[in-house]
Formats: sequence, structure tokens, C-alpha cells
Amino acid sequence: MDITNQEYKKLYQNASPPSPLLKDAFLAFLTGGTICTLAQFIRNFLLSQGLDEKAAGASLSIILVFLGVLLTDLAIYPKIAKFAGAGTIVPITGFANSIAAPALEYKTEGLVLGTCVKMFTIAGPVLACGLTASVIYGLIYYIFA
Repeated sequence: MDITNQEYKKLYQNASPPSPLLKDAFLAFLTGGTICTLAQFIRNFLLSQGLDEKAAGASLSIILVFLGVLLTDLAIYPKIAKFAGAGTIVPITGFANSIAAPALEYKTEGLVLGTCVKMFTIAGPVLACGLTASVIYGLIYYIFA
């Protein structure tokens, strides 16, 4: 089937509903801000309990990853993500969700070929790019600093 670019564009526009961009941006901002505000409250609580800045930051990261995985396992995080869109992707809870969701989805295929292999389907490229960028940045810093 040969179709021109204009015909394809017309088919695409007819099949795709318009996106309410302003509403989506507002919901993403609101939800991401709520997650970050909750994180700030947890951090302030940890600091008030006597943890230093470094320990509070590490503890906060662990707590947020745990909450992201827990909410994914309870099927709450996907509902929040459907409502908020990108507002749930950016915080660390979104990273936890991107690892936990495929692991849960493929657990029926077994521990190794299901959970262990599939859990990095989404997060794997992000980790690889992040590690590569950090090595390049480190080399540049080492050479020029």
C-alpha cells in the first residue's frame, strides 16, 4: 500500500484525538509538585529526628523508592500516572515504578526470565545513558580540572 505523506498525515490526524495540552501540563505540575512537597515534609521530619543532611537525603531516597514500588504493587501508582501523566515520571518514585511495573507484569514467566530480565526493560536504557554520561563527565572533569 503506497500512500503519500499528506495522506498519511490526514489518516493520523483523523485517528488521533486532540490532546488537552494545558490541562495535561497543569495536572503534571500539580502531581509532581505534590510528590515533591511530600518528599520535603519527609525530609524535614528526618532532619528533625536528628539525621544529618547526608543521612536524611539517603533515607528519603530509600523511602520514596519504597513508596513508589509499594504503590505500583497495590496498582495505585498506575492510576495516579494515568491522571497526572508526566508528573509521576520525573520524581524518584517514577523511576521506582518503571522498574517495579515490568517486574510485576512478567513475574509469571519465572524469576530469572520474567522478573529479573524484564524489570530493566524501561529503566535499562536510562541507567545506561546515565552511567555513560557520568563517565564522560568524569573524564572531562579529570582532564580539565
